[in-house]
Parts: sequence; structure tokens; C-alpha cells
Amino acid sequence: MPYYERHLPHWQPEEAWLFITWRLAGSLPAIPVYETPPAGGRAFVSMHRILDRTDTGPTWLKDTRVANLVCELIKQSESAKKLCKPGGYVVMSNHVHLLAQPLKTSANLTRWVKGASARSANQILNRTGQPFWQHESFDHWVRDSREYNRILSYIEINPVRAGLVSSPELWRWSSAASTETTS
Repeated sequence: MPYYERHLPHWQPEEAWLFITWRLAGSLPAIPVYETPPAGGRAFVSMHRILDRTDTGPTWLKDTRVANLVCELIKQSESAKKLCKPGGYVVMSNHVHLLAQPLKTSANLTRWVKGASARSANQILNRTGQPFWQHESFDHWVRDSREYNRILSYIEINPVRAGLVSSPELWRWSSAASTETTS
């Protein structure tokens, strides 16, 4: 089973689905040294509550040109690049969730999507010499079909829980909208 580590551990079992999240650089506030951060699943939930509030850090993905670009690159990661088989995705104002079965390593997948989108988004936003994405992504290996369905639902309901739309298919930067518009 491939494994690598930067600050977080990354496992990628053969033919496994991964739930991958990456966020804009500076989108989470620094944790004060006196505060003990939550661990494990609680840390994930806590981080996403902060991201969904969008009251700290940049929100460059609110720009429709940038959000459209990221969606297109996720779609190209399957069709043109053969890097993964996407199961679901959502582009929020400061982070992206992707449920995918990598056909190469997950590092290749995130490096390509984040690299291509960072270059183009920085051009769109007239930014130079600054990081766009946080260096590391969070990933979770999906153990079974029940967990897959729960994660897909979490991804597609994210804009609803954040108060941006009333139903998942109304968020155009999501696989929920993609399936609605192609049906």
C-alpha cells in the first residue's frame, strides 16, 4: 500500500476511493498555543466548520471564473489526464472536496489539479509570487460503499449546510449540479 508523509500521513490502497480536501493558503486561523486542538475525526469536523463560515482568510473561489476553472480541471483529471475516476466534488469559497479513485497516486492528482488551478487563478486574480493553495491536502481512504455514500452526501450537501443554496443541485460548482444538468 503506497504511503507518504509530509505533515499528515497519506495512505492509498490499490483501487481505493479517497476523500480529498484542499484549501486556500491562509484560510484557517492560527490555533493559539494555549488551546488544545481536537484530534482525529473531531479535528476534521472542527476545521470544516471554520472553513464553511468563511470569516477568516481568502475566499478567491467565490470568483465564478476561478470556481469554474477548478471544476473544469477536476473533470479533466478524468477525461484528459486519466489521473482519477471522480465520484463527487464541491468547490466552496475557500476549499474543495473531492471523492475520487486515483488511477495514479493521489499526490499526482492533487499536484496537477492544484498546480494548474493555482497558476490560472493567480492570473485571473492578478496575483503573482504568492501561494494560492495550502501546501498539503487532507485525504481519507474510504473503507466501504456505506462510507462512500455518506461522504458523497456530505460533499454535495456542503453548500446547503453553509447556507449558500436550498438544495445541492442549485450549487453549480458541484457534482450534484453536474448530474442535474446532464440528465
